[in-house]
Order: sequence, then C-alpha cells, then structure tokens
Amino acid sequence: MRTDMTGRVALVTGASGGIGLATARRFTEAGAAVVLSARRTELIEREAQSLTDAGHTAIAITADVTDAADVEALVAGTIKRLGRLDFAVNNAGVISDRQPAHEIEQSDWDRQIAVNLTAVWLCMKYELAHMVTQGSGAIVNVSSIGGLRGAPGLAAYTASKHGVVGLSKGTGVEYASQGIRINAVCPGWVETPMTAEYGSDPDRHAAMVASEPIGRTAQPVEIANTIVWICSDEASFIVGDAISVDGGQSA
Repeated sequence: MRTDMTGRVALVTGASGGIGLATARRFTEAGAAVVLSARRTELIEREAQSLTDAGHTAIAITADVTDAADVEALVAGTIKRLGRLDFAVNNAGVISDRQPAHEIEQSDWDRQIAVNLTAVWLCMKYELAHMVTQGSGAIVNVSSIGGLRGAPGLAAYTASKHGVVGLSKGTGVEYASQGIRINAVCPGWVETPMTAEYGSDPDRHAAMVASEPIGRTAQPVEIANTIVWICSDEASFIVGDAISVDGGQSA
C-alpha cells in the first residue's frame, strides 16, 4: 500500500474476522488508526491488542449494528477516543441456507434485511453526520456479487445486497459535493468464517470454487486491499460505484 494514511482514522464493522479483520489490519499497515467493531467483544479486543503490540493504533468498540443506540455510541466513541473519522467500512453481514423464496420465514427475511441493509444505512447515518461537519471522508459498503446478479435460493440475501449497491450509489451522488466519497465493493466467494459455515458441505464448497472463473475462492486480504485503496487518495475520483472483486464471476 503506497498511500500514507498516517493521522487518519478508520472504523470497520464486522471486524472480528474475515474481510473486516483483514481490512482493519491493512488500514494500520497504511498508517491509519483503526476502530474494530463487532458484537464479539473478546475477539475484537484481542485483535486490537495484537495490532497495538505491533506498534499500531487500534481500539475495539463493541456494537450491534442493528441497534441505533449502539451505532450512535460507536461513532461517538470513535470521535471521542481518536478525534476524527476519515474512513468507514460497513462490512457486517449474514447469509442463510438456500431455500425457495416462498418458503422463507419472515423472521429470517427480516434478519437478513436488518443486518445486511438497514444496518448499513444506520451506520452511514451517524458516520455521515460527522463527515459532513468535517467536510471530508470516504465510506465503503460491503455488498456482494449477490448485489449485482440473482442467485436461486438466496432471495433475501440478494435483495439486501442489491439494496446496499443502490444505497451506495444514491448517497454517493448525494454527498460527493460535500467532500465525501461513498462506494460499494462486491466480493465473490471469500474464505471467511461466514462462507466456511455456508460452504461446510464439500459439494457446496466445490460448487463455490467452480463458479469462480479464476479457479479459486478469494482470501480476505484480497478484498481488504481493494477497500483500503478505494478509501485512499489514489481513488479520489471514484464515487457511487459498485466495484466487483469476484474472480471474474460478474464478467
């Protein structure tokens, strides 16, 4: 990473593992101070301490991104402890097993929409409030290849991730004139705890790999590299985009 982010502050949700943790690590390697946030306090505190021990600035703030009070406190805590907020990566997400749309329980539908879409808006609500006052900032919302195309049996997930793309485009053009860049990234299959659980069946995992023209699934750091680059000054003219990092699936 060539960009020097020294003196800047990044907030990453869903940072207890996978793409979120890899992104937090990449921000610190670029010189930024980072806030790791997730519901699992022990995991993020351990990772924040590990980064601190390595000479970086990192803190952990526990939050449930579907809870407005938690999210408000998360952003306020970031500002209070680190003084500013330059980059926000809204990454927390869930997926359920494939099933026909007419068999989805409303509770499962509501859960996926709440975590994958509503929580992204909720995080942006408080992140943007600060960035507007500050007059600068970059936000990356983590969508999915499922936000660009359909997939049988994943109606709720697909709807939620398409929503993230639409939200990123709409707010991207809304806030660009205020010095804030908002974009989405759309990963293909990535080796994360969430997809490990989803692909625990060998046949399903084989199908995941087979769907990737590149012939393999991604490592979290490959998505993190793109996220941190989008936040950097090197990507200063990218606004309201949905960038595929999917091994060729969307092509």
